Amino acid sequence: MSARVALVTGASSGFGAAIARALGALGWSVALGARRLDKLQEVALDVEKAGGVPFVGALDVRELESIDGFFAAAEEALGPLDTVVSNAGVGAPNRLHETSPEDLREELDTNLMGALLVARRAIPSMLARRRGDLVFVSSLNAVQPRPFQAGYTASKAGVEGLARSLQMELEGTGVRATIVRPGASRTEMGRDWSAEVVGPMLASWKHWGVLRHHRYLVPESIAAAVVSAVTAPPGTHLDLIQVNPEAPLLEPTPNGEPEPGD
Repeated sequence: MSARVALVTGASSGFGAAIARALGALGWSVALGARRLDKLQEVALDVEKAGGVPFVGALDVRELESIDGFFAAAEEALGPLDTVVSNAGVGAPNRLHETSPEDLREELDTNLMGALLVARRAIPSMLARRRGDLVFVSSLNAVQPRPFQAGYTASKAGVEGLARSLQMELEGTGVRATIVRPGASRTEMGRDWSAEVVGPMLASWKHWGVLRHHRYLVPESIAAAVVSAVTAPPGTHLDLIQVNPEAPLLEPTPNGEPEPGD
């Protein structure tokens, strides 16, 4: 596979870092963007060790000037972008009436508006070269809403609407738009959530049947899905990849009927 140039937003940790490493392992050049430059430098070392060529730059997807500046610097350093992965995301769990307007605005500006602005910046160059991949990291929340995550759910539903619109707008241009939809995952997001919110939130998820077991995806699972989408051969379009954690193995009982294991 020929080397390509990719850009990953939110690349400092979690899904973004794993995606960047996986693309680096293909021998690709990878532009890593996020607000935490110190974390990006660590990921860049991993990309280089994997066989890729990293570029690191500060990126705040909420700010148009930051997006334009990062794209320009990345393209000057690495060349035209073949793949853009919109992964940057934040979550502020709580009941809607107890969530601050500032937290809601950050969720929508980062998760949805950021994806819109990044795609808007990436598309013209891809259209001119008649090739490219836009990947949008969504969430199962987009189709299976969860209580305590109204803002996050709304933003991810919007991301999928954006991707679906682009799939129609870009049909026949050589530019593909793919949704990667993770199920329950274990990432850095959520580590600073308070127990006072997380306890009732998990209880409500169980009540509504959206938490079937306590197995979680690792970031590498999502990275593998992204690689599958962007390395699909010409003439192939993986428009949606949903990734769920595998349930615990069932244990046999004395009467031969399976029951959940640990």
